[in-house]
Amino acid sequence: MANEGGVLVIGEEHEGHLSGLTTEMLGLAHRMVHKLGGKVQLALLGSGDLSALAAEGGEWGAEKVYVAQDASLAPYQGDAWLPVIEEIVKQADPALILIGQTSIGRDLGPRLAFRLDTGVSMDTLDVTVDDGKIKLLRPAYGGNARVILSPTKLPVVATVKAKAQEPLERKPGQQAEIVSVAVGGQNIRTKVLGQEKAKAEGVRLEDARIIVSGGRGLGAPEGFKLIEELAEVLGAATGASRAACDLGWYPPSKQIGLTGTTVSPDVYIAVAISGASQHMAGMSGAKNIIAINKDPEANMVKAARFAVIEDYKKVLPPLIEELKKLQS
Repeated sequence: MANEGGVLVIGEEHEGHLSGLTTEMLGLAHRMVHKLGGKVQLALLGSGDLSALAAEGGEWGAEKVYVAQDASLAPYQGDAWLPVIEEIVKQADPALILIGQTSIGRDLGPRLAFRLDTGVSMDTLDVTVDDGKIKLLRPAYGGNARVILSPTKLPVVATVKAKAQEPLERKPGQQAEIVSVAVGGQNIRTKVLGQEKAKAEGVRLEDARIIVSGGRGLGAPEGFKLIEELAEVLGAATGASRAACDLGWYPPSKQIGLTGTTVSPDVYIAVAISGASQHMAGMSGAKNIIAINKDPEANMVKAARFAVIEDYKKVLPPLIEELKKLQS
């Protein structure tokens, strides 16, 4: 069933390096080619010099890197990227195409699948090969269930959720074959007038070992002051439920859940969060959950390893003070 080219990863850049999700997908691709055959291939698109990123791709396990450089390719626009990716797919001939479940992947995945006359699996958690057939695991019904898809047509397109896979160990100096891809002739129908980046302070949610998150049960946006104070003492990142973000209490960039950021910290402290299925799906990878909630029947309390059944206003201030004493 497999094509000759193995697996193609559509890479993304973050602060001058390959994004963490890209390295995770390269790890998945490496595991897949052992069963599918072919090579681990990486596509990089951008406006500047991508040679450093291409070299980094080799160190993270890519055997062949396709590089497309043009002013039209940054910032991302689907009309600009799509024909270039199509050309790379023709050259790479992959059985499986992996794209990150990011703002780029959400737009590019379905469009690319339509152009290739194939299907797409969104929010993919895992990919396996059974009797030569590719099978994809993804959440369904708002994260309450999981479904296994078994596509019958190649190439298979999948957008992969962050933290669902493990990257390989980086090997400095390991090199990949570099292939330059010509760019031109795109019919770009939109124009980016400007970009506004969300302010990022402290530890990134995706990288955090400890996360302190608040929900609608805080009662008011002022409740997040205690969330931030506890996070500062612990050296943690802060997050929020969708309900809290929808109310305007906390920035949308801090939303954790099925439609927000997927996290997998060592410790997840959920303060006044009931535990809706969408939120649970986004933090289900947490190794230890600590719930602070007045409702002993809340889903988050039931899922937690440790729970404090009390009003957070009575719990957080003395907890913060004791932690400060321990650090002094």
